[in-house]
Amino acid sequence: MGDELDRLRSSVLDADGLVRALATGRRKGRPAPVVGGREVRRVELRVVDLKAGRHLQVVSYDATQAHTTNHRLGEDAEAAVDALLAQPFANWHVDTTAETLQLRVTKKGVPLLHTSGRAGTVEVSREHDRAKDRLLPEDDPVLVALGISDAHGRVKPTRQAKYRQVEEFLRLLDASLGEAIAQGQVRTPDAGDPLRIVDLGCGNAYLTFAAHAFLSRRLPVRMTGVDVKQQSADHNSRVAASLGIDADFVVGSIADAQLDRAPDVVLALHACDTATDDALDRAVGWGASLVLAAPCCHHDIAAQLRTAEAPEPYAMLTRHGILRERFADTLTDALRASLLRREGYRVDVVEFVESAHTPRNTLIRAVRTGAPGADAAREYDDLLATWGVRPRLGELLDRA
Repeated sequence: MGDELDRLRSSVLDADGLVRALATGRRKGRPAPVVGGREVRRVELRVVDLKAGRHLQVVSYDATQAHTTNHRLGEDAEAAVDALLAQPFANWHVDTTAETLQLRVTKKGVPLLHTSGRAGTVEVSREHDRAKDRLLPEDDPVLVALGISDAHGRVKPTRQAKYRQVEEFLRLLDASLGEAIAQGQVRTPDAGDPLRIVDLGCGNAYLTFAAHAFLSRRLPVRMTGVDVKQQSADHNSRVAASLGIDADFVVGSIADAQLDRAPDVVLALHACDTATDDALDRAVGWGASLVLAAPCCHHDIAAQLRTAEAPEPYAMLTRHGILRERFADTLTDALRASLLRREGYRVDVVEFVESAHTPRNTLIRAVRTGAPGADAAREYDDLLATWGVRPRLGELLDRA
């Protein structure tokens, strides 16, 4: 992968042009990337001005915290970048003042590099002790309007968890959407035909508005929120009007809501129990290019496991209530992932926010490829035969 990595390396080490570089994920069949002796989930790089001169700052994130190191430009910075490029990261996203580079390593180890130019000028901050690198700063009008931040633009102490959830969601959305557009799996929108995103079960639309505020800086987007409560739609419409956001809010259930046009991206975050299945079914029916779903509760399969006879030698997985509930979570989402693969999506299941902040921290990310995953149907049928359950999503997709 010489030429692609050389191009990426050159952009990361361009001290005058680098805005930010981000490495995430791990390659198929490879161990987690290791930085400083710790397994990490992502690494961010930027150039900072210190008293000792200009340095390349590397912030690596493990399961619990961030770790920062600074490397003097020149041989030290080059060695640090080379060490990171040698790690099995699956994705690199590099923003410079002139262009954006996105590199994805396929399952077969093939690097795919996409570059796109930037329109207009980009302001670059080199301050070392700047505020934390937030996708939505605390004083963003959206956060103030939603009550996450106070009138002085500071996140309220009681809303810190919600703010972390918004930030982590935006990072996942940014990485997933950027990669999918770069690979041609999500269309490139324009002003006449913006990217259409629907948030199913949006509630008070925290993530609907946050996604619009973040994405609209770089892409034309049209947001639609769906919720069964008229009160939510009225509230969200007032917030949108106060912010000058042109968004739609539809009253109806996830299963029955009607949209003028099929969306490109479907979000379903913390839809309870089989409502997540309704959302995934709608996404498949619409042919959505990208789906992000964070399930909440798994009562349906858990109830079925209480009466189903567990196969040997796995009876202990369902004998005790707490183990049965946890296994039901895993089995339900494994079945959902298998079904989405069967329907022509590339699927992975990732951590949404750290479990220290919420137990509802699993996110199903699916990108439409149109090609069913190898053996996906067989894997799904085997799971059904083994555990004797009837997942709601399977019934919905097979009803025709």
